[in-house]
Amino acid sequence: MKSSIKIAVVIVNWNSGEYLGECLRSLKGQSAQPDRVLIVDNASTDASLKGLEQEFAEWDFIKLETNTGFSAGNNLAVKRAEDCDWIAFLNPDAMPHPDWLARLKEAPDQFPDAAWFGSHMQGYKNDRMDGTGDVYHVCGAAWRRDHGLQQSEVKRQAGEIFSPCAAAAFIRRDVFLQEKGFDENFFCYNEDVDLGFRLRLKGYQCFYIPSAVVEHVGSASTDRYSDFAVYHGQRNLVWSYFRNMPDPWFWIYLPQHILFNLSALIWFSLTGKAGAIFKAKWDALKGLPRVWKLRQVTQNTKAGSKVVDAMSKGLWVPYTKKKRSR
Repeated sequence: MKSSIKIAVVIVNWNSGEYLGECLRSLKGQSAQPDRVLIVDNASTDASLKGLEQEFAEWDFIKLETNTGFSAGNNLAVKRAEDCDWIAFLNPDAMPHPDWLARLKEAPDQFPDAAWFGSHMQGYKNDRMDGTGDVYHVCGAAWRRDHGLQQSEVKRQAGEIFSPCAAAAFIRRDVFLQEKGFDENFFCYNEDVDLGFRLRLKGYQCFYIPSAVVEHVGSASTDRYSDFAVYHGQRNLVWSYFRNMPDPWFWIYLPQHILFNLSALIWFSLTGKAGAIFKAKWDALKGLPRVWKLRQVTQNTKAGSKVVDAMSKGLWVPYTKKKRSR
């Protein structure tokens, strides 16, 4: 990559506790230093920021008065990084290894047609994997590839993925802004998959970089099975499918999408999340008129068939543990 290209690291924090400080110290120890670091605090009510503005005085801290969500927080920071060409998204509970940014910095030279890149995400201080990129199934479900597997089992080479997990991702700023960034109506969860879908419809590629390693706690601020996570994740996957799945595959796979949503209603109800899952699906339906208008803009593409080729298929795949390694 040319030395003139500048990189901004963006971190959106909300009640991340001591993880934020550890994240920033790991970032400070990078072999390749970013040109800018922007930390957006979404009106945290804990002590996660205590002392950090003084310790990292050379970085930009943006304190918001209300919790605007992961999507809006990132969008705000990217807009402010006007002097940078690439953006590295990093969650406050993701600890980058010393060469993380250096390896991402090299990736555009290796894959010049790619618009963004995903990291090799290990579990935090354990021997499990957090993921090697996101998989999208034709039914509208998405999951993190290799999540939960033993680290020793995962020996992947650099290669194309559907989209990266935004907990540790690298994207061209101009491409991000052209697509108007993450959908702020999502608030959080699945916004990275949704953006990846939209970029693929425009013909952009995404690659996994195995040498760009982070350790990710995951759901440090909100339990992944909390009502909050269930609600936003299950609502947003409906909106992403309706906005992005191109014709005629939208109609071909719609029965699978309906089946998956019905299965989610049953599964989460049986696990004590009936209120969250029914509210999620009801609000998803109420939001479809707005999403359908966005669909008219999103579907001005000729890359539809290539997008579907990159998806996971098989009727029962989303319901099995084997999906993790696909």
